Amino acid sequence: MAEQVTYAQAGVDIVEGARAVDAIKDAVHSTYRPEVIGDIGGFGGLFSAAALKGMEEPVLISGTDGVGTKLRVAQLIGKHDTVGVDLVAMCVNDILACGAEPLFFLDYIAIGKLRKEHVADVVGGIADGCRQAGCALVGGEMAEHPGVMDPDDYDLSGFCVGVVDRPLMIGPDLVKEGDVVLGMASSGLHSNGYSLARRVLLGEYADKVYPCQLPEELSTPCDDLGGLTVPEAMLVPTRIYVKPVLKAIKDVEGGVHAVAHITGGGITENLNRALPDNLDAQVTLGSWEIPGIVARAIEAAGLSQAEALKTFNMGVGMCVIVDAKKADQVAEILTAAGEQVSVVGKIVAGKGEVVYA
Repeated sequence: MAEQVTYAQAGVDIVEGARAVDAIKDAVHSTYRPEVIGDIGGFGGLFSAAALKGMEEPVLISGTDGVGTKLRVAQLIGKHDTVGVDLVAMCVNDILACGAEPLFFLDYIAIGKLRKEHVADVVGGIADGCRQAGCALVGGEMAEHPGVMDPDDYDLSGFCVGVVDRPLMIGPDLVKEGDVVLGMASSGLHSNGYSLARRVLLGEYADKVYPCQLPEELSTPCDDLGGLTVPEAMLVPTRIYVKPVLKAIKDVEGGVHAVAHITGGGITENLNRALPDNLDAQVTLGSWEIPGIVARAIEAAGLSQAEALKTFNMGVGMCVIVDAKKADQVAEILTAAGEQVSVVGKIVAGKGEVVYA
């Protein structure tokens, strides 16, 4: 008979996996909505359709995304408790573009060597993001990949489902000439452009992992970064705009016409997705502040203005296209919710493009 080789000897520790599940239970429970049925550990997450009652024509909207190479920055300084917020943000901010309320979320964690403390940090961030968005974390998967991934390496992906009543959906078909474009401030780089930002801001440390002795320029707090080091500023999590925008849609009838989540491709290649073919968004450069970490990345990469505008969010994480007569009302609601809001442009006749002034 062949000598016995256990699953653990092959590199997969199911006992540590069980400990990891126990370690995340409280965080998961903190996200539950009344519609959640059962508990984690089942073969599927259960969510009651009661949330759809009372709608004229409920439409389910789904979104999926990851965090990308921002995870490498987390691995560089050994800080894993915020990238989960990014994971949720990238999904729920996307479905918000239709006016959808996120209902529930699932995550997938692929990791070289499973450690319960590490996973607890990551899932704690995911739970934080779900609480910010008002959605329930109903399930997920932790997959240990020995021999495929380095022990300290991991990757994240997420999936969310939301709902909107079809008569209340927003989108390009509602946008009209004369509308105002409001920009909601980003918290920094968010979760896009990191392959470039890591290369120009971290140099030879772009692919290092913790523990790593960082040079002075990467370990010293910087005034232009709000007292954070460069890696810390790069790790500031993506803002989640769900609750403020949904409140504005609800409270200002007909005020919000469309929303654009500014992600990969920057303002240039995302705001146009909220436009009909016969209208342009005329964006006024200099009408909002560019975060210090974004400005550093642009300077270090030597990017032209045009290239920067289609690479980074430039300090605008979400654009909200609103009726000009109701723009002040919408801005007041967003500001009262803690958002920094600027009038960044207007809608003019055109060809469905973003133009700059």
